[in-house]
Amino acid sequence: MDAAFTAEQDEIRRTLHELMNKRCGPEDVKAAVGTPAGYDPALWSALGGELGLPGLALPEEYGGVGCGATELALACEESGRALAPSPLLATAALAAPLVLALGAEAQRAELLPRIASGALTATLAVPGEGLATALGLTGDNRGDWSGGGRAGGVQARRADQGNWRLYGQADQVLDGHSAGLLIVAAHTGGFARSRTLLFLVRGDAQGIVRTRQTSLDETRPRARVELRDVTAELLGSGEGGEGGEVAGALAAVGDAAATVLAAEAVGAAERALERTVEHVRQREQFGRPIGSFQAVKHRLADVYVQVQAARSAAYYAAWAAGSGSGERAGGLALAQALEALRTAASEAVQLHGGIGFTWEHDAHLYLKRATGDELLFGPVHLLRARAAESAELFTRQEATV
Repeated sequence: MDAAFTAEQDEIRRTLHELMNKRCGPEDVKAAVGTPAGYDPALWSALGGELGLPGLALPEEYGGVGCGATELALACEESGRALAPSPLLATAALAAPLVLALGAEAQRAELLPRIASGALTATLAVPGEGLATALGLTGDNRGDWSGGGRAGGVQARRADQGNWRLYGQADQVLDGHSAGLLIVAAHTGGFARSRTLLFLVRGDAQGIVRTRQTSLDETRPRARVELRDVTAELLGSGEGGEGGEVAGALAAVGDAAATVLAAEAVGAAERALERTVEHVRQREQFGRPIGSFQAVKHRLADVYVQVQAARSAAYYAAWAAGSGSGERAGGLALAQALEALRTAASEAVQLHGGIGFTWEHDAHLYLKRATGDELLFGPVHLLRARAAESAELFTRQEATV
């Protein structure tokens, strides 16, 4: 592994850092989350139309930049520092890789260039609250989490002319209220040939009801999506679209998405730590800055070590995802990064004193992001348990004994 970044990677980081500092301060974030879309369309236009960020990891033949997981992770580390609300995670880390991996050539040619330019936002919709399970981050995704033929979940049935009809509900869909395209995981085949398939649903399709939900972390908008006999198109074609590779594709996308999320969390944790250090240098108690007290220094030093360890884990996971080695380290990196962000945000709240405990203080933006991401993609102990299970860690230990 080469730990040095290329000039192109450094330029991506620098460009995003300057843009976020200029157009995505705390007040900008608070204003953006209060809009119907939940993000600033002008900022998204700059990220997509001017910088091509949604297509950063897409091949050039589909209008992308042709970079990989490392470049996308570095970009999202900068957006994480600002807690920038945008459809980037759902579009570039969840939906686009699935279209690339499973879509028919006609579907790729139609959808990916629009996604790469930012003209089309997309997301992944799974039933219930099982996004982490569907992505293989906290459990085996080959089960019946999409409905299993029983009431609940999302059910799919064939219609005329090769179309499908979907009926059911998906909760906690990232940017589900505003996405122009939804990739919906649905159960089909009944009990005889039970399987989960992925379907393309247009955001303006007849029979779809999308409701933005109130969430703890408003910088990560979520929605409830109700599908009432909605016309859908199978992602893929023929047996290739109906095979068992859906679970494998979801797991691969889940690992890459966990890597991006880890980088985001590292950026947020680092910024929370920086703001706390700035505060303790200025706030005085007993005639001296509280940052000069040894107890405060120790606490912040512990946070610094934890953030740097999480950064190393995230960078390694990004390298592994782009190396072609087949190693999946995203889940462990995400666990490390979420823990670091939660610690950094908690210390920020406490060391800001009485003002830090007010709900309106900026420190709570980081605390809400840490809590919200862990609820959606974790919890941390399950991320680690799943990684240990995938690596057959305990099986090897028992065999050694």
